[in-house]
Amino acid sequence: MKIWVTRHGQTELNARKLMQGRIDIPLNETGKKQALSVRDKIGAVKFDAVYSSPLCRAVETASVISGFDASKIIIDERIIEADFGIYDNKPYAAVGLPMTLYWTVPELFPAPETAETIDSMKIRVNSFFADLEQKDYQNVLIACHGGIIRVIRGYLENAKRGYIWRPRPKNCEVRVYQSVDGGYELIEDIL
Repeated sequence: MKIWVTRHGQTELNARKLMQGRIDIPLNETGKKQALSVRDKIGAVKFDAVYSSPLCRAVETASVISGFDASKIIIDERIIEADFGIYDNKPYAAVGLPMTLYWTVPELFPAPETAETIDSMKIRVNSFFADLEQKDYQNVLIACHGGIIRVIRGYLENAKRGYIWRPRPKNCEVRVYQSVDGGYELIEDIL
């Protein structure tokens, strides 16, 4: 199985450098162009299934990249973005030290009150892949978000901590993994 993992295209909150966890807003024009560019780069890949976070920016990205109608995309709550709680919609520079430290160096600093923990995200990702790995797909696309992708990468790359925090995923970046001997191998990065 090849697993294609992408972060959604740019939104207005991304462009304005605001925290965007579970706020549900669509792609902006740049985000739409990013998704179309990825579609052009990957060519005629036929996806057997497309999974997306329920947030419209991820669904829209998934639809554009895959060519699937939004109604055919499998929506899965387990790959929704981290819950930032009271920090949602705040400028990165104004979230305060506890959130800044957590979101910059989570291996050293715990999640502040109201922000979802890494352990919570790992539980969601592990459950998602336990189900996905039962399927017989050749190519599957997963469209989600920058925070949860860090845990997805940790799972797919068998990271000791269960996540790979840096570098931060870019909008519409795609990482392609191939299942190999009970694990996964990163075979391509598409930017």
